[in-house]
Amino acid sequence: MPFSLQQGDALAVLAGLPDGCVDSVITDPPYNSGGRTAKERTSRSAKQKYTSADSKNGLADFTGENMDQRSYGFWLTQIMTEAHRLTKSGGTALLFTDWRQLPTTTDAIQAAGWLWRGVLAWHKPAARPQKGRFTQNCEFIVWASKGPIDGSRNPVYLPGLYSMSQPSGSKRQHITQKPVEVMRELVKISPEGGTVLDFCAGSGSTGVAALLEGRDFIGVEKTEHYASIANERLLQTMQQMRSQEDFVLAGPGAE
Repeated sequence: MPFSLQQGDALAVLAGLPDGCVDSVITDPPYNSGGRTAKERTSRSAKQKYTSADSKNGLADFTGENMDQRSYGFWLTQIMTEAHRLTKSGGTALLFTDWRQLPTTTDAIQAAGWLWRGVLAWHKPAARPQKGRFTQNCEFIVWASKGPIDGSRNPVYLPGLYSMSQPSGSKRQHITQKPVEVMRELVKISPEGGTVLDFCAGSGSTGVAALLEGRDFIGVEKTEHYASIANERLLQTMQQMRSQEDFVLAGPGAE
């Protein structure tokens, strides 16, 4: 199987994986945003913060969205230290965040032993304008490496800016779901045939992108509801890919 998905606590699951088993860690941890004040960020659930009337699916809540910055930084340092152990030398890490948690995220990833490489931007065209203010229409992706990067091992030229709206309506299966189109570009930082780890797998978008781009995938998701959705999406992706391969192998006019 080109993918493995476990439902459970990320720290506990990662502790059971062997050293150097992944090429890239690409994840969207619950970084506790979505509010103007500390009270708004810590007293509301993820569903209250991030969902609106356009959602056509019953989106389940997820845990971890009520940590303050110090707690988030401590947890992220712990888990990224473990992820560092699992990553091959020269491998990479990409973590989604927003402007509020950007400083905490860059501190934690360095405290965990990674070499901070920079910040990518994900532009969301459909963001709501704010009168008298700049529109907050970007999330950020902090990226780092485990030591030096050998560019000849994976000779790709990747952009630093991605523009795509978040899935909406019936296509939105997770509160903070990322577009597969963006994730397909990000997983290319892992060499072809490499393995991508997402320890906050959500509805499985990172895994879907990894499979579509010829990478293996290891996922961990704490919420049972979303782990089930992710597993179904991954299986559907594999089935679609096999159907396409069968069609190509048959070729035009084949009997």
